[in-house]
Amino acid sequence: MNVMMKPDPTVWTARLLAALLVAGIFAISGAAHAAPDIPTTPKGDPGHGKKIYHTTCVACHGNDGKGVVPGAPDFTDPKGPLAQSDQVLLNHMEYGYRSPGALMAMPPKGGNPSLGDQDFRDVLAYLREAFGK
Repeated sequence: MNVMMKPDPTVWTARLLAALLVAGIFAISGAAHAAPDIPTTPKGDPGHGKKIYHTTCVACHGNDGKGVVPGAPDFTDPKGPLAQSDQVLLNHMEYGYRSPGALMAMPPKGGNPSLGDQDFRDVLAYLREAFGK
């Protein structure tokens, strides 16, 4: 006698969820292996950054990166601003920042509204190369 059993929805639901979970794990692990190839912050050109630094930033930060005006950060300090992530520093450049104890804030874009994202990355590349040793 051929007895047809009615499928149990709980079993089929559990199997479906397990299959989706396994597929999701493989998708996530594949993406995790691909992530290191994609830079979180595009690299900048330190040569171009140097030109921007010496025309826009030098008035407050100085030729030596140690700061000219009171409260300007010392880029040569190993625990100073260059110890922070690229994203934090790029945000400071774009939106402005007031260092603790500074009498005035750095204006957005260093006071130069013509600067854009690539310019900030270029300046950051120069700062890290010139003062981040």
